[in-house]
Amino acid sequence: MDGIAETMRAIDPTEPGGPEVLRVVERPVPTLQPGEVLIRVAAAGVNRPDVLQRKGGYAPPPGAPSIPGLEVAGIVVAQHEDLAIDMTGQPVCALLGGGGYAEYVAVAAGQVLPVPHALSMIEAAALPETLFTVWTNLFERAYATEGDTVLVHGGTSGIGTMAIALGRIFGLTVIVTAGSDEKCAAALALGAAHAINYKTEDFVARVKEITGGEGCAAVLDMVGGDYVPRNLQCLADDGRHVSIAVQGGLMATIPIFEVMRRRLTLTGSTLRPRDAAFKSMVADELHRMVWPHVEAGRLKPVIDRTFPLEEAPAAHARMEAGDHVGKIVLTL
Repeated sequence: MDGIAETMRAIDPTEPGGPEVLRVVERPVPTLQPGEVLIRVAAAGVNRPDVLQRKGGYAPPPGAPSIPGLEVAGIVVAQHEDLAIDMTGQPVCALLGGGGYAEYVAVAAGQVLPVPHALSMIEAAALPETLFTVWTNLFERAYATEGDTVLVHGGTSGIGTMAIALGRIFGLTVIVTAGSDEKCAAALALGAAHAINYKTEDFVARVKEITGGEGCAAVLDMVGGDYVPRNLQCLADDGRHVSIAVQGGLMATIPIFEVMRRRLTLTGSTLRPRDAAFKSMVADELHRMVWPHVEAGRLKPVIDRTFPLEEAPAAHARMEAGDHVGKIVLTL
């Protein structure tokens, strides 16, 4: 590929461990497969699955690079000859199966979205993972529509702040939980209708109080474990419970007759292992439904902090400490 080096700086730990295993090494620049573009990375989002992968608890899906990183923004510098439209030179952001912590990454062209003038590269890099996740789970799997009240755990996380932002645009009343009064205040400032400190308040009782005993239409849950039966108590009849992570436990005990009596739906999904066709379909939907709001400057990710690539250990340490509000981003 003309003008592109054969090797690149990347973070690609050979053994699991603490943040200190995130050292910058030399790796070959990815070879383009049919349907792919090569992006010179300007910024890469940091997500909780990256931390799990670093610890050895979340192997990349088959065919994905061992280099962590599920989202980037940058410039398309090359593309496979089978692509009909010339994208070279375009600023883009992309959802990845892995490979973001590097100077270059190859990705299916369908998983790429244009970066409008309203966004910086850092903001663009912080969009794809949470936007795809919240859109597919809260709006598609939980069928959240204008006028619905929804409960989102982890209100100041990347997912939580994106749910608040999308909820504001699409007419949802978003109730969040967070682990401190400061985080609750931050969530309210971002547009959450209510924020519950789960360490000092019973979120089940508070949701019932907020909704006048009705309960909410949907719960977006990243905790799992013993939160699941409590979440079901927060749901209105015909409510939908969507699981997207299991930070608090893999198993839950649920009252089946309650599910039957109140016609509740329990569903969930993981995004990373889904194929390029599914991710491309979601990208098309986002381009149609959400991107006009991005272009108009109405939807921006909340940026917590940025770190240069070589300070990835500090970025992971910040995420694990849990003090961040919004997204942590690596810059190249």
